[in-house]
Parts: sequence; structure tokens; C-alpha cells
Amino acid sequence: MILLHIETSTNVCSVALSVNNQCIFSKSDHKGMNHASLLSPFIAEALDFLKNAEKKLDAVAVSSGPGSYTGLRIGVSTAKGLCYGLDIPLIAVSTLEIMVKQAKSEVENAETALFCPMIDARRMEVYTAFYNSKGEIRKEISAEIINENSFIEYLQNHTVYFFGNGSDKCIETLTHPNARFIDNIFPLAENMISLAVESFKENKFEDVAYFEPFYLKEFQATMPKKSI
Repeated sequence: MILLHIETSTNVCSVALSVNNQCIFSKSDHKGMNHASLLSPFIAEALDFLKNAEKKLDAVAVSSGPGSYTGLRIGVSTAKGLCYGLDIPLIAVSTLEIMVKQAKSEVENAETALFCPMIDARRMEVYTAFYNSKGEIRKEISAEIINENSFIEYLQNHTVYFFGNGSDKCIETLTHPNARFIDNIFPLAENMISLAVESFKENKFEDVAYFEPFYLKEFQATMPKKSI
């Protein structure tokens, strides 16, 4: 099972190749929203690597958001083009689940903890969800305006790890003693691998013609018109 992984949901642009659950190629750039200029060369390098190994792709996995409209549009359109051209399936992987995968590797003895990835929106707004230590979702993806009482029902009973590019602005607001913050957690293509492999094994593929990612703007119309 050989998969190409594409992650462009934030300001990080990254590409990876995997054979089964093993990463055999990875490249990323953290310098800003350079996806339009960097993604195609990254993919070309990955496919050259694959060609030299005399192997062919079985599917393309792409981060499905929530995330930047521009970044996701570039990543998903590129993934669709590859799937059309190579006649292979498309796999979508949640950006938040990718972040949880990395965060869990940073924490020890967290069996009863909850993990809360945060994607930055505007002011004190974030897009988030809650997952347990097994990666199972405990609170569905939602848009939240953060205040001192946010997530209190979870913090009263669990240690909660907050991370992602939306968590930095929440440190001074979420002051409950059970709140923990993990730095430098970014959605990366190499952290998509196990999630994409699971979807491939279960034949969870997207309709290449109609698939659309989870753009941040989709929730803005339903969010409260107030902030703290």
C-alpha cells in the first residue's frame, strides 16, 4: 500500500510518502503561506523518489480541514488532479485528527486525558474538537469563542491538552488547573499516515468529482456575534 499524503490546511506545507505504515519520504516548509509555489515541487520530488524505487501510488490522502481556504483549496485541487490523472482513490483525513496524532506522541501517561486541537480563526475564535487518548472524538468539531468558562465541563473532570495555532491566544484565558498547553504542534503530512492507511483498508474513499474540504469560513455565519 503506497500512499501520497498532502497537508496544506495551515501555514505549513508538507508532503509525505508511505509504504503501509512506514514513512519513506517527507518534506515540509514552515515559513508561511507558500503552498502555491511549493506544493507542486514537493510532490514532483516525492514522485521522482517513487519512480526511482520502481513503485506506483495506490491512493492520495489529503488533509480535509478545518483550515485555511487558500491552503485547502490548493491541496485538495492538486490531490484531485493526481487522482484523476492516475485513476486512483482519494482519501480525506481530518486536520484536527492529524494534530491529535502528533500531540499524543508528546505526552506520557495520558490515558484519562482529553486532547483539544485548535485552529486559529479571528479574535478569540477557534475551530476545535475533543478527542480521548484513543483518538476517539468526544466533542464534535465546532467554532468557539473562548472565554474563562470555555470547556469547563471537560476541565472539571479531565486533564485537557490544548495545542495548535489557535491555542497560543487561549493560554491567559483558559486558566483552569487541568488545562495544559503543548507547543509546536502543526498538522504534518507524515502524521497522516496511520489515519490514511486505516481509511484505505476500510475502503473509505471520497468522490473525486464532488469532494470539498472543511473551509474555516463555513462556520463563521453560525457563530455568535459577540466576543469576550
